[in-house]
Amino acid sequence: MSGRMKLVVLGLSLSSSWGNGHATTYRALLRAFAARGHEVLFLERDKPWYAGNRDLPDPDFCRLVLYDDLADLDRYRQVMAGADAVLVGSYVPDGIAVGQLVQTAAEGVTAFYDIDTPVTLARLARGEADYVSPDLIRCYDLYLSFTGGPTLQRLETDFGSPRARALYCSVDPAAYRPLSVPQRWDLGYLGTYSADRQPTVERLLIEPARRRPDLRFVVAGPQYPAEIEWPANVERIEHLPPDEHAAFYSACAYTLNVTRADMRAAGWSPSVRLFEAAACGTPIVSDQWPGLEDLLRPGEEVLTPAGPDEVLALLDAPVDRRLQVARAARRRVLGAHTAMHRAAQLEAFLREAGALDARRSPLRATA
Repeated sequence: MSGRMKLVVLGLSLSSSWGNGHATTYRALLRAFAARGHEVLFLERDKPWYAGNRDLPDPDFCRLVLYDDLADLDRYRQVMAGADAVLVGSYVPDGIAVGQLVQTAAEGVTAFYDIDTPVTLARLARGEADYVSPDLIRCYDLYLSFTGGPTLQRLETDFGSPRARALYCSVDPAAYRPLSVPQRWDLGYLGTYSADRQPTVERLLIEPARRRPDLRFVVAGPQYPAEIEWPANVERIEHLPPDEHAAFYSACAYTLNVTRADMRAAGWSPSVRLFEAAACGTPIVSDQWPGLEDLLRPGEEVLTPAGPDEVLALLDAPVDRRLQVARAARRRVLGAHTAMHRAAQLEAFLREAGALDARRSPLRATA
């Protein structure tokens, strides 16, 4: 596999960022991948909850096609056969059936891109995964994981993946950068509601807000239960499209990063919000998890308070200290975690898989 690549991606969503973090990840990665001279087709299942919230219906860096169901997707078998690589993402509707179709149709490299690796492994252990199976993990030539560290070895040893590689989320520095906007909030959080994240949001944002009514806080994101009791000084924003993220971060003195429980336990699972906020020059208050120090140095590039008292101490710290942390994090992220860095890694992983693995999967052999 050399020169210009043809890549087919079947992902949860590219067209809509509503209620998911997949769209912004795909947008940054595939825009950069296309900028390296490659051709990309994105196949997305047409779902009603995305249909009314499409904030990128016509991307300029790839071709986007919406399909109705598996029967409709079958029309693209020949396109998959002619591609250098076909990549299937986590949480794709009917993902197991989609993966089986890809295995029987594709003649190039097949890859699974897991944006939710610890969640996937937990669901596999419970027998509840509906977008990938142990059989498919063995069939995909390449398992691209949002989680690094020991999880990669586990994917190969315990699940039989031929090749597991970390492909973290990233940031597009053209879209995420410091903006000259008035500061509106002392601490802000951007994220869809998740029951396992909410206790950390409660400890590191809501409780500090209760204790300091003179400070201003904000939580932006959908699906928060109506019964949550928000302090009067916590503003709620139901949905914030990606083109407003940079202004949001720039209007926050600090931003909160909260990791899902499965990802925190696995470690080495950075949220895309971590890189986006850093690129915008906003200092980050984060929960702690193994591997964070490999990405941003605690105390120097990211702040990890244990509870409300430490959060409030940070909010009261001198502005110079806050800006020092923000500048250090921005330098680190722009030097190693941009979309161009990830696109180069993706290209290298696909070429490696194509060069080293000439076998056909069992599913393809029976096609």
